[in-house]
Amino acid sequence: MPADRSLKLPAVPERLSIRDHVAHALRAALIAGELRPGAVYSAPQLAAQFGVSATPVREAMLDLTREGMVEPVRNKGFRVTELTARDLAEYVAIRELIEVPTVGEVARTGDPALLEELRPVAHEIVEAARAVDLVGFLEADRRFHLALLDLAGNRRLVEVVGELRGHSRLYGLAGLAASGQLMESAEEHETLLDLVLARDPEAAEHRMRTHLRRLSSQWKPPHAER
Repeated sequence: MPADRSLKLPAVPERLSIRDHVAHALRAALIAGELRPGAVYSAPQLAAQFGVSATPVREAMLDLTREGMVEPVRNKGFRVTELTARDLAEYVAIRELIEVPTVGEVARTGDPALLEELRPVAHEIVEAARAVDLVGFLEADRRFHLALLDLAGNRRLVEVVGELRGHSRLYGLAGLAASGQLMESAEEHETLLDLVLARDPEAAEHRMRTHLRRLSSQWKPPHAER
């Protein structure tokens, strides 16, 4: 299935390497459903939309191949892999086992000054939801969650959660934005941050659990097996 539509991909900022930025942006586009399952995308095609050469795009796509998000198609490019509702539910279940107790730990031991540094990112999530910028929403959401978990001091845990997030596909984001539920989800980040800063691990864990369960209860891929 060839890709035949323009994608909403952000320009490359100077603060990141081109390869890293492209990889982050493509992950977000995959998760948001901008890159369609089964469609084949070539490195030159994507590079033209980013405004960069094909080499860093090809390197980024190879990173995504190792993560199982795309697969190479000889002489054509990369095909976006499919994800079922069961796949998504299993990824969310693993994330819940990891992230919920970790947030509780951060609520007990996290440095308040470092936690407050996440406030602008929480605001960025809300603004992206308000603008229905799905790729921007997911990029900011990823930064917030991984930075919050990083305050527990386990970098391997952060790497694992980052990979689990990458395997998800949230095809219903546009519909959630239209119904107002995306904004509701966005605002939960500030609530979560407030609970962590209040040193309330039980409430923070409950909020994180509820937040994660949205993934499997509201954001199921269309036509997925159940």
